Amino acid sequence: MKYTALGRTQLQVSRLSFGASALGGVFGPVDEHEAVRAVHAALDCGINYFDVAPAYGGTRAETVLGRALRGVARDRYVVSTKVGKYTDPDAYGEDTLDFSRARIRRSIDESAARLGVEHIDIVYLHDIEYQERRHTDRACGEGLAALQELKREGRIGALGFGIYPMDLWHRVLTDCDPDAALVHNHFCLNDTRLVELLPQARRTGAGIVNGSPFASGLLTDDGPAKWHPAGPDEQATFRRAAECCRAHGDSISRLALQFASQHAEIPTTLFSAASAALVARNVAWHEDPHDPSLLAEVQDILAPVVNRDWRY
Repeated sequence: MKYTALGRTQLQVSRLSFGASALGGVFGPVDEHEAVRAVHAALDCGINYFDVAPAYGGTRAETVLGRALRGVARDRYVVSTKVGKYTDPDAYGEDTLDFSRARIRRSIDESAARLGVEHIDIVYLHDIEYQERRHTDRACGEGLAALQELKREGRIGALGFGIYPMDLWHRVLTDCDPDAALVHNHFCLNDTRLVELLPQARRTGAGIVNGSPFASGLLTDDGPAKWHPAGPDEQATFRRAAECCRAHGDSISRLALQFASQHAEIPTTLFSAASAALVARNVAWHEDPHDPSLLAEVQDILAPVVNRDWRY
């Protein structure tokens, strides 16, 4: 596994990193024993960056990740979590957004306890565009100020945003000067708009984290979870791309991970898995070059959905 500095944070992160949303059951049922084994497999493969959020499974993902990291030397991993978005564990999908200073400070205490750490390396303001952007201004004002305060106190190491809309990314990178930017679903086979952000990130030193190489399940043989907003016709296009890969004796997931994780200017790409076997598979895929001719054929099939915005 290779490592690189995450922008001005200077955190040395593995080129492939572990997104813990799957540990919270976001993509399907989870066996917690196997989920812990997945985290240990990631560490054994050289992955040292783990990202999570209290919203994933209503704190379940943080709890499972904390259990997996118990007893692991703190200098073996970098951990990030998020603030501002919270999900009722008994009613997944019902989000509460709260970017107030008091809630953010309490959230950091809660997340640190679940993760079993005293210091959190990176904290992202989470999905500030949700609920028709009613909370965006408060997140960029009071929420950002709360994280800056926590950073001065040494409770957290770096601060950033974890959001989706490209127009909001341009605003955040210009006006909020984040240390890190977790950009999801914008550098994968069907959407490469993340590259628009790279020049500004180079100028400011913002560390780019590429999330969702499988396009939240669209670029898999099984397809996305029921909550995905892509319509039937759009999902059919992705199924045709998957069928094309199978016809070539390959996998849409393999091609997707290779494409997303091998861009030289993107420091790290997050994938999510809840089994040790999937972790090992993804690391092996990451280390192999992709097939350029298959890539061209698949991207041609995906042309009707290129850079499509989804209402996450």
